[in-house]
Amino acid sequence: MLDPATIERDLAFAIAAARDAGDRGLALRALERWEGKTLGDVCDQACDGLLHGLLAGRYPDDGVLSEETVDTPERLAKSRVWIVDPLDGTKEYAQLRDDWAVHVALAVDGRCVLGAVALPSQGKVLYGVAQAGAERAGSEGGDQGALISGASPQEGRPRIAVSRSHTPEWVDRFAAAVEGDLVPAGSAGHKAGMLLTGDADMYVHKIGLKEWDTCAPETIARSLGWHVCRLDGSEHVYNQADPRNHELVMCRPAARDAVLAALEQSGALEDRKV
Repeated sequence: MLDPATIERDLAFAIAAARDAGDRGLALRALERWEGKTLGDVCDQACDGLLHGLLAGRYPDDGVLSEETVDTPERLAKSRVWIVDPLDGTKEYAQLRDDWAVHVALAVDGRCVLGAVALPSQGKVLYGVAQAGAERAGSEGGDQGALISGASPQEGRPRIAVSRSHTPEWVDRFAAAVEGDLVPAGSAGHKAGMLLTGDADMYVHKIGLKEWDTCAPETIARSLGWHVCRLDGSEHVYNQADPRNHELVMCRPAARDAVLAALEQSGALEDRKV
C-alpha cells in the first residue's frame, strides 16, 4: 500500500508523462511529414522512447511493461510496475481521428493503483487512484465537467461502448439482451472515458487486449466506483508473465448481475481465450 505522499508524487508523474507523450503525438501529426501506418509507427516509437526516458530517470528501480518495448522477465520480480501504452488507438491516430489515447498506470503487487489516460486530440487527461481508502479521480483540460460516478443512475437505454473495427455477432446479441444501443469507437482509453464522462454506460470487449490497454482505464474507472471485471465476473491481475488481458467489462455496480447474465446469454463466454 502506498502512503499519501507517494501517491501524490506518482500520480503527478503519471499525469505529466501521459500529457507529455500525447503532446509529442500531436506535434508529430502536425508536421504532416508522414501518413497512414508510417505515421502510427513513428508516433508509437517516439512516445515509447519518451515514456521510457521519463521512467528510467525518475523510477529506475521500478518495472516497466510497454506495448512498444520487448518484454523481459525482470519486471515479474518487482512489486511496483509501470504499465504504459504510448499510443492506444494507433489506427485512429493515423486516420487523424480524436479517439486515441496515451496510458500511464502503476500496478503494485498485481493490482492497479493509480493511472492517467491522456486524450490529446480532446485536450484532456483523466486520472484516478484506486487504492482502497485513497480513491479519487479527476480530469485536466478540455471540458471541466465532473466525471461520472459508478453510483450515478442510468437514464434511458444503456449505451454500450464497443470496438469500431471489430464487432462479433455476440455483441449484437448482448445489446439485445440488455436492450441497449451500440456506440462504436476506437481506443480502449477513449471508450472507458466515454463512461466516465457520461457518453456511454457500459463497455464490453472479448479478445485482443493486453495489460497496457486495460490497466490505466481500469484504474480510473475503479477510482470512480465503476465495476470492472472479465466476462465471467473475475478480476484482472496485472504484471503477469503473459500480458494478454483479453476480456474487459465496465459497468455500474448496480448493472453488474444483469450485464454478466446478458454476456452469458449472448454466447460471449464461448471459446474464451483467457
